[in-house]
Amino acid sequence: MPAEIIDGKKISSEIKENLKGKLENLKKKGILPGLAAILVGDNPASQVYVNMKTKACEEVGIYSEVYRYPRELPESDLLKKIEELNQKKSIHGILVQFPTPEQISEEKVILAIDPKKDVDGFHPFNVGMMLAGKPTFLPCTPLGIQELLIRSGNDPSGKHVVILGRGSLVGRPLAPMLFQKAKGANATVTVCHTATKDLASLTLQADILIAAMGKAKFVTADMVKPGVVVIDVGTNRIEDPSTKSGYRLVGDVDFDSIKEVAGAITPVPGGVGPMTIAMLLSNTVKACEMQSRDRSTD
Repeated sequence: MPAEIIDGKKISSEIKENLKGKLENLKKKGILPGLAAILVGDNPASQVYVNMKTKACEEVGIYSEVYRYPRELPESDLLKKIEELNQKKSIHGILVQFPTPEQISEEKVILAIDPKKDVDGFHPFNVGMMLAGKPTFLPCTPLGIQELLIRSGNDPSGKHVVILGRGSLVGRPLAPMLFQKAKGANATVTVCHTATKDLASLTLQADILIAAMGKAKFVTADMVKPGVVVIDVGTNRIEDPSTKSGYRLVGDVDFDSIKEVAGAITPVPGGVGPMTIAMLLSNTVKACEMQSRDRSTD
């Protein structure tokens, strides 16, 4: 029996609808959440991502500003703009679209953002709070994965979760999020990476398999056990002469073969991607609520 398709578009739409209620309550108090996005350079993928995020803000009723700069922008100018936005009361969340050009240190950029406005969840303060089990802002893609599991009826609690990839955006933060003694977590977590030996022996143990390596169709049907829940984070372009663009997007798992074995699986596109944006919106609303409470007690 083919796997259940975990529809990220549908679940993200539900989250956005829930956010509209919170936004209405804030609006009654004269408060409008604001998100600032900064894009340096002309990376086509980054431009698409920023446009998608601002369109999503407009869709739910979040105020957004976009700052676009040429690739040659000095690091000092970017850090100065971030400090301005840190002080701007109408802006509650700040994101800088990565990757940045080589003259700009992503580490310095992350450190420059006020942790209270770090809606990407990258600042060391927020990472530390996550590891302490007292999260403020969680990274958007891992949080989106967690929400996908919960809302699709695949609670990780007591399950063996195998994560393929230890990158800073997904694998590294997701592992501690899922082994916390908390709702939507409490799993046994194994993280696999480039030095892992006999990878298939571990993936075959997974109740939930999360693929985030950036290798097209890397995981095949013989690497998973029947009934496994598969979350495919990969977005890879492969050539396809039958399409108008000449390429198509595929994930890190071989969807066509694994869907015949798995119990549930996310598609690419339409799985994790929409959830990342929904979580960014959710974090922005949360940041607004937190900052509004702080100001009311000043």
